[in-house]
Amino acid sequence: SSSSYSLPNCTANYDEALAKIERAFTEFEEEKADIYEMGKIAKACGCPLYWKAPMFNCAGGERTGFVSVHSFIANWRKLLHSCYDDASKFVYLLAKPGCNYLEQEDFIPLLQDIVDTHPGLTFLKDAPEFHSRYITTVIQRIFYTVNRSWTGRITMTELRRSNFLQTLALLEEEDDINQITDYFSYEHFYVIYCKFWELDTDHDLFIDPKDLARYNDHASSSRIIERLFSGAVTRGNSVQREGRMSYAEFVWFLISEEDKKNPTSVEYWFRCMDLDGDGVLSMYELEYFYEEQCERMEGMGIEPLPFQDLLCQMLDLVKPEYQGKITLRDLKRCRMTHIFFDTFFNLEKYLDHEQRDPFAVQKDLDGDGPEPSDWDKFAAEEYEILVAEETASEQLHEG
Repeated sequence: SSSSYSLPNCTANYDEALAKIERAFTEFEEEKADIYEMGKIAKACGCPLYWKAPMFNCAGGERTGFVSVHSFIANWRKLLHSCYDDASKFVYLLAKPGCNYLEQEDFIPLLQDIVDTHPGLTFLKDAPEFHSRYITTVIQRIFYTVNRSWTGRITMTELRRSNFLQTLALLEEEDDINQITDYFSYEHFYVIYCKFWELDTDHDLFIDPKDLARYNDHASSSRIIERLFSGAVTRGNSVQREGRMSYAEFVWFLISEEDKKNPTSVEYWFRCMDLDGDGVLSMYELEYFYEEQCERMEGMGIEPLPFQDLLCQMLDLVKPEYQGKITLRDLKRCRMTHIFFDTFFNLEKYLDHEQRDPFAVQKDLDGDGPEPSDWDKFAAEEYEILVAEETASEQLHEG
C-alpha cells in the first residue's frame, strides 16, 4: 500500500534485524543456543559481546539451559518495541520483571559470565573463592560511579550519564582486563581486597572500628571513623547495630579515602562531616574534627595552627557562597577539596600537604590530556608494592 511510505520505515528494519537473528540460529542444532553460543546471537543483534548472559537469561535460558529461536525472537521483538537506546535495552535485559531500574544483584549473572569467559580472567578458573569477591568489588565500583542518587537503584538516566556501557563494550576489544581501569581491572580488585584482608584479622569478611583505624597506620582520625560506623554513608543498619563494616562498604571507603576529588567521594566525606545532617558544615562541625587533629599533632610535638587561623585558611581555600557555612556545592566547585578534607581527618595527608607548595597543585592541574585519577595512581602504585612483596617472600621461601 502506498500509505506505508509516509511512515518512518521501522517495521522493515525490525524484520531485517529479526531475520538476521533467525539466520544466526540456523547454525545451531535444533536452532537452540546455549550460553556458550549466545555470543554469536549477541553480535547478530548488534549488541556488545558481554550482553550475552543477560540476553540468554532474559529469554528464559537459565531455566532450561538453552534458548530456542522462537522464544528468543519473541522476547527480542518485545524489547525492540519498548526500548530505543542501549541504556533502555540494558535495563530491560537485566532488571527484574516490571522494574525500570537495576539493583546490585541484577549485575551478578553479567559479571559471573565475564569471570567465566573473559580471556583476561581465565586464571580465576582454579580460584572460585575469588569469583564472588571480584564480582562484589565490580558491583560496588559500578554503583559508586553510576548511582549518583545514592538510592541503590541505577536508572536509565544514570546509565546514560555514565561511561559504564561504553566500558562494558570495550571488554571485548581488550584481552588484558587490567587495561580497563574503570570498574573491571583485576589489579584494582586485588589491591582493594589485599588492603581489606590485612585489616580483617579474623577473616570473617567484616571489620570493626579498631580494624579500620589501622588502615594506613592510623592516618584517619577516630572521630571520622566513628562517623563511618554511624550509618552516615552506609545502607542498612548492620553497621550501626553491630559496629561492623562489610567488604562491600570497605570498597566505598577505600576509593573515597584515596581519591578525594571524585564527586561521590566529596559527597561521602561531606555526609561524614555533616554531624547534624542539615546539609551545611558549620564552624562547630569543623572545629569538632580539627580538635582531634590538634591533640594528635601536640602528641607528636608539632605546634598546631590555632583553629581561627586554620579557619581563615580553609575559607580562603573553599570560598563558600554564604559566610560561615560550607555547602556541598561549595566543595564541588573547589579544586582543592581533597586538601580541605585531609586537613580535618587525615593527619598524615594533612602534614604532607603542609610541606608542599600549594601552587604546585595548580600547576599539576594545567597539564594536557586526561590525567589518571588519584584512585588509578594509588591502585597502580599499591599493586607494584604488592607484587614486589610477593616476589620477595617467594625468594625467601625458595632460599
